[in-house]
Amino acid sequence: MQRLSAISVERHDCDIIQDAVRRYYRLVFLNANSNEDLTAPSGYANTQFPRNDEHFGGYLDTLRVHLMAPCKQYPSEYMDERYEIFINSDGYERSGLLVAQSVWGILRGLETFSQLVHSVNGYKFAIRSLSLLDFPAFSHRGLLIDTSRHFLPVKTITRILDAMTYSKLNVLHWHMTDDQSFPFESTTYPALGDRGAYNKYFAIYTHSDIEQIIEYARKRGIRVIPEFDTPGHTLSWGLGMPGLLTKCGDPHLGEYGPIDPTRESNYIFLENLFKEIAELFPDNYFHLGGDEVNFDCWNSSPEIRSFMRYHNITSFQELESYYIQRVLAITRNLNTKPVVWQEVFDNGVRLTDDAVVHVWQLESYEAEMDLVTKSGHRALLSACWYLDHLDRGWQKFYECNPLDYVHSIAQRRYIMGGEACMWGESVDESNIEQRIWPRACATAEILWTGYASSDAANRLEEHTCRLKKRGIPAQPPNGPGFCPYFIKI
Repeated sequence: MQRLSAISVERHDCDIIQDAVRRYYRLVFLNANSNEDLTAPSGYANTQFPRNDEHFGGYLDTLRVHLMAPCKQYPSEYMDERYEIFINSDGYERSGLLVAQSVWGILRGLETFSQLVHSVNGYKFAIRSLSLLDFPAFSHRGLLIDTSRHFLPVKTITRILDAMTYSKLNVLHWHMTDDQSFPFESTTYPALGDRGAYNKYFAIYTHSDIEQIIEYARKRGIRVIPEFDTPGHTLSWGLGMPGLLTKCGDPHLGEYGPIDPTRESNYIFLENLFKEIAELFPDNYFHLGGDEVNFDCWNSSPEIRSFMRYHNITSFQELESYYIQRVLAITRNLNTKPVVWQEVFDNGVRLTDDAVVHVWQLESYEAEMDLVTKSGHRALLSACWYLDHLDRGWQKFYECNPLDYVHSIAQRRYIMGGEACMWGESVDESNIEQRIWPRACATAEILWTGYASSDAANRLEEHTCRLKKRGIPAQPPNGPGFCPYFIKI
């Protein structure tokens, strides 16, 4: 084929499709990093394939894009990502057809089309004649980023979103705050960011920054789910909100622990803060955290022990349940659905039917997935896809499939999917992308296809080079090798 003369949008159209068409035309037929047209150099002869080539089936002039229904504004948990592609099929000589019922299917189909087109010597382009129907096995295919341990510039996050698109990941799980910093510029409680961020001028996300990231993700069919983890992992919160955290007693005098669950003012604070967050993020899910709560500090506090006796609370698991129940009521009033880390479920907290349990503990995830789904709760799996564990290469990632850990067909409907997790203790903008890619591509493939593959080395090598061509600094997946595209440093 020559370079396509057009990607023709027919039937329904919208800004998401127009943006995607321009983006993919550039990715396939122009130099992705510079917008330079890949025209033949001076003196280069015929750029077309000879018609007597045994593999020649004709020239493809146009890709026709058929969206069968009006565009949705935002991606959601129920978005339809199914699409069909026909190349050189009956009735479409010299053109290809991409058809989908939703704009999200069009986006996934354009990505597949871009990977089917191969450049021959840089100036000829070839694609196989084919017909395919494609759709994901799981609706939730995510990547977690952590902007508390190290602040990530907006440009880094948008480049991560680009790379997610190239691997058909569709959820950015944004673990925004933690003990180390509070990089969210709250308009309701400005002191949180002023005192909790590493730097209130240069290491904080304004509402405008967040809206920019959400819009960038929307154009790529990616949901953005915020996580504001409580009651633990909140030391940075306490810097801007006196009275929020538990003052530990002996032997931890002078230290602070999790949010104090006995103070009514803290629930008013959380309701106001979460309202601000829910209004900023359009997705209907809110990750509430709930992991690694330090019961020792609660145990050392005379005020908390007195509260427990008065309310006949006999264990700290029950106290955590009391706190989580109050927070769940807040999210319910905000019309958001909660996601919690698995300890909340393990500690016996009574969860609402729409709560999602996020499984992360490596030593027990197989049994945990079975328990969660047997209980009738939906589950996300991340335990075997922790990108900060450098001893786990992509081969290990392919050994993990959420469907392998349940014992009935009925349980499978409770598995939403999973996420690769890039915790931020040892990564910042200088190395985070190399840590993510291409290992997270293994997670993406399993969550899209629903099965693991034992022969992925060549595909990952090719995809890594494709990522580099598109400006994504991905690390080599298989040891020595060569890719002709170089990342500018």
